[in-house]
Amino acid sequence: MAELWQEYLLPLIIIVAKILVIVVPLLICVAYLTYVERKVIGAIQLRKGPNVVGPFGLLQPFADGLKLLMKETVVPSSADQVVFVFAPILTFTLGLAAWAVIPFGQGLVLADINVGILYLFAISSLGVYGIIMAGWSSNSRYAFLGALRSAAQMISYEVSIGFIIITVLLCVGSLNLTDIIMAQKSVWFAIPLFPMFVVFFVSALAETNRTPFDLPEAEAELVAGYNVEYSAMTFALFFLGEYANMILMSAMAVVLFFGGWLPPFDVAPFTLIPGPVWFLIKIMIILFIFLWVRATFPRYRYDQLMHLGWKVFLPLSLVWVVLTAGVLIFTGWLPLAGGTL
Repeated sequence: MAELWQEYLLPLIIIVAKILVIVVPLLICVAYLTYVERKVIGAIQLRKGPNVVGPFGLLQPFADGLKLLMKETVVPSSADQVVFVFAPILTFTLGLAAWAVIPFGQGLVLADINVGILYLFAISSLGVYGIIMAGWSSNSRYAFLGALRSAAQMISYEVSIGFIIITVLLCVGSLNLTDIIMAQKSVWFAIPLFPMFVVFFVSALAETNRTPFDLPEAEAELVAGYNVEYSAMTFALFFLGEYANMILMSAMAVVLFFGGWLPPFDVAPFTLIPGPVWFLIKIMIILFIFLWVRATFPRYRYDQLMHLGWKVFLPLSLVWVVLTAGVLIFTGWLPLAGGTL
């Protein structure tokens, strides 16, 4: 019995505890991101935002969650019920699974795998399946059309994100996220690769279906797109998945371009602040820009969205990959040449 405890049960309990340490704060952050978004947009539009439920409206996320939990989950009679229910679960689960490889500090990572960036890219790419499954299983023309164009939008901008990641990997010579962060000790990649950060951020807006690329909403022509038939907690899972993906894309931007947990300057008092706190501060700044953009820009037309992705971002990211590789080879700074990979 002691051997069983030491070999199987104790490691399992430790892994579950580590997962809960990541997932529980993440769920709280997702809930309060909805509150912060309404407060920020309210301030920009000279409104108060949530201010009734609890002091300063701080209990509003729990009230919204309780309301959706108490509502009846309506499944259309002609829908594929298994796929219909599984689609939002898949979307929400993927938004949480990606955090397994995100390093919060030196050694503070659940799974420090050597191909962490490929794992992140794969998980973010799988999100399109939840949307396709939701639109198809609803057995509604509106939901299906919304799912098709949402999938086309996500796939289009994933191509640009892939080339941006290649640009960063050329500068690092490793697929490990910790190595990517440590390579930015002298200078954050946002400075030499600033155009790629801009393309990454705009692509992240499109990838997470956020304004001005929130075409899946489409309330004017498709009555809300792929999630039109969803209600109660199934709708809430899509909603939570979107906000979890926002936080994930912000974390990816921090890891790839802003030095992760590293302080902006390697001197006091910056070094006195713990690394995870710096990581959280940087994520909050990028999330604020997400909300700022939503309150500022009008929605793109669908043809403008696809034109930007395929005819502007894709050629630009391709050219930048070639340019970066050329500069690194010419200067002798290419990590692969030194055999570090």
